[in-house]
Amino acid sequence: MLEVQGLECRRGDRRLFSDLSFALDGGTLLHVRGRNGTGKTTLLRSLCGLFTPESGDIRWRGESIRALGDDYRRELLYFGHLNGIKGELTGIENLSIAATLDGDRISEDAIWEALAQIGLRGFEDLPTRMLSQGQKKRVALARLVLSGARLWVLDEPFTALDVDAVALLQRLIAEHVERGGLAVLTTHQEVPLTSGQVERLDLGA
Repeated sequence: MLEVQGLECRRGDRRLFSDLSFALDGGTLLHVRGRNGTGKTTLLRSLCGLFTPESGDIRWRGESIRALGDDYRRELLYFGHLNGIKGELTGIENLSIAATLDGDRISEDAIWEALAQIGLRGFEDLPTRMLSQGQKKRVALARLVLSGARLWVLDEPFTALDVDAVALLQRLIAEHVERGGLAVLTTHQEVPLTSGQVERLDLGA
């Protein structure tokens, strides 16, 4: 489903990695590991088409993601270091806009239900600037409940989450993979999800 061929990425004059190749089928979780500065975020951004590698190719269902363009992005959900949440908007409004941008037709009832499932019942219609960091992260994570994307790319998704939210996120990722989806993630937190039968990629090894 996802194939990386001979990838080389640089930051300025520094080469992060080169000749990186791997292939992943649906129903797979890939845990990308490595020290700070080894290129984990750069690799994930490359998979999303947000960073252009020096050389190599990334292919989705046999075609280059550069050629697929929006067709690829419609099957992709990226969760980066920033929550992508507008503080002046409510959780409902943020998720409605995100769904529209993702090309997903989601009802408002489904958004209310997703926020309740993610642990934000009673906070749905508050401006998100009034929420704690953990609650803002939960608003962003509700996109996982709503999204129909086949590929999830998650950069440190467990940061700023409490124990209950970590357990919930692990369940969402596990269910996505069990449905035949594909997940690529980085995390410095060792959790049961990353300790089980998962694929691992060690950068800088």
